[in-house]
Amino acid sequence: MLSLRYRVVVALALAVVAVGVCVHLGMTFLHVAPANTVSRQHGEAVDEWIYPEFEQNWKLFAPNPLQQNISVQVRASVRGTDGMTVTSGWYDLSAEDGRAIDGNLLPSHTQQNELRRAWDFFVATHDSQNRPVGLRGALSEAYLRRIAVLRLDRNDAVRATTGGGGVLEGVQVRSRTTNVPPPEWSREKVSTTPSYRELPWWKVPRDEALGGVR
Repeated sequence: MLSLRYRVVVALALAVVAVGVCVHLGMTFLHVAPANTVSRQHGEAVDEWIYPEFEQNWKLFAPNPLQQNISVQVRASVRGTDGMTVTSGWYDLSAEDGRAIDGNLLPSHTQQNELRRAWDFFVATHDSQNRPVGLRGALSEAYLRRIAVLRLDRNDAVRATTGGGGVLEGVQVRSRTTNVPPPEWSREKVSTTPSYRELPWWKVPRDEALGGVR
């Protein structure tokens, strides 16, 4: 049997978890519920809690669910020890995520959704010219950029690009979209030629380039 001290610690830990769960459920409810007095008064706090990791949407139940494969890719601009700037090839981050969860019976939420949600968040807050159209535009750019920097670091992109040391100066993200072919019995005709959406280069802050974001 646990001592009194350990029972108190366990009780406090369970209480903290219970409060956290209740807060999260409450914030999620206010986010998806119709506008009301509480959500109008505390809308900013709700948005800060929900975006970008916990955003809710109804795409699965839409009359026309997504019928495209969207792959997010990134390349790096690296300044080598000789002062020359070199551009890397494209890294297919979506393909890397797919390989990471292939055969994994219990893939983590981040393995499955982090990159996809970051891209959806960016698209929802920018127009077709990649210009922000809302107050969360800068947040979505920073979120997507930081994921790209972390993935490039995971791939040791700086060393692979320069063949040695160097500093990551910028990243460029693009999406590759292909339509899902219809089944053989369908008469629907769709193009399977991929289309690309290429974003402008983003400068990487020095703290991020030196591994300050984890």
